[in-house]
Amino acid sequence: MHCELIVPGLFAASAPTRLPALELLLARGRCASARSQRLEDWLHEACDLPDAPLAAGALSVLGTGGEPGDALWARADPVHLQLMRERLILVPGTALGVTREEAGALAETLQRHLGLEFRAITPTAWAVRLDGDFELDAPSPLELAGRDVELGRAAGSGAAAAHRVLNEAQMALHEHPVNAAREARGQPALNSIWLWGFGRAPRNAAGRWRSVTTDDPVALGLARLSGKKAHGPARGAQDWLARMPEDGRHLIVLDGLRVPLALGEKAEYETRVGELERDWFAPLLAALRVGRIGMVTIHVPDGPECSAYETIRADLRRFWRRPKALQRYSA
Repeated sequence: MHCELIVPGLFAASAPTRLPALELLLARGRCASARSQRLEDWLHEACDLPDAPLAAGALSVLGTGGEPGDALWARADPVHLQLMRERLILVPGTALGVTREEAGALAETLQRHLGLEFRAITPTAWAVRLDGDFELDAPSPLELAGRDVELGRAAGSGAAAAHRVLNEAQMALHEHPVNAAREARGQPALNSIWLWGFGRAPRNAAGRWRSVTTDDPVALGLARLSGKKAHGPARGAQDWLARMPEDGRHLIVLDGLRVPLALGEKAEYETRVGELERDWFAPLLAALRVGRIGMVTIHVPDGPECSAYETIRADLRRFWRRPKALQRYSA
């Protein structure tokens, strides 16, 4: 069995935290270099999709059991826009503690007010079916966290129509009972949506894995499109191994580091890295040592140097390759 982990943000550590299992896998493994890129771009290339912006909206619908058909979809994730002097600063929904009930109520209001189909796929991942035929590109809310929204306005054919949707959505969300209740509790209002990931669902996708384990709707959509098994998140490697007896290649998307990175939460980032060591890297190293799995590959798509480290059992005997702190990989 070949276990492939993709862990964006892994090489952003700034403190010299020691992670023995991860350090050993990286030091003893063989390195393959590639250009630094976002998780979404990595998935786009790995699935051999057409050379066009990733249709994250349509794929998210597909990944949660929906049928996007031939319609144009976009992600319409909830955000908080904060006015600071003459700039509007974006706070992504992943930092706002959105509940499923809040998401459902707000999406229903948006659908009624705008006359467009909205789906609250998860509390912080929404999608909208758009009218028209245009191509747009815009960064995700995580990429714009803490930045001026003008830097990420959608550009391309149909930008004016997308901006109208944003303006109408902001009016519908203004003074909504959900937001009134949030503000009464001292929570930021979900006063806007952010449109990104425009496009129609691809016809097909390549899939080199037998299964994909993730809670990311886009990755789940790509798994379904390529006819591979799609599994929700596992609690850790032990849980994953217990339910994954098949041979072949299996992808696990571990995307828990991007949110604290985007928000500048250093302590939370370090905590989550430690949890990955405990729950994933240490058990997988143990499984590799006893032959339970044949290879572990760690992909770091946004790393400054190597993007993949492949380790087999025999590699663990390369004692001359000494482990080094994770911080060294971020240089």
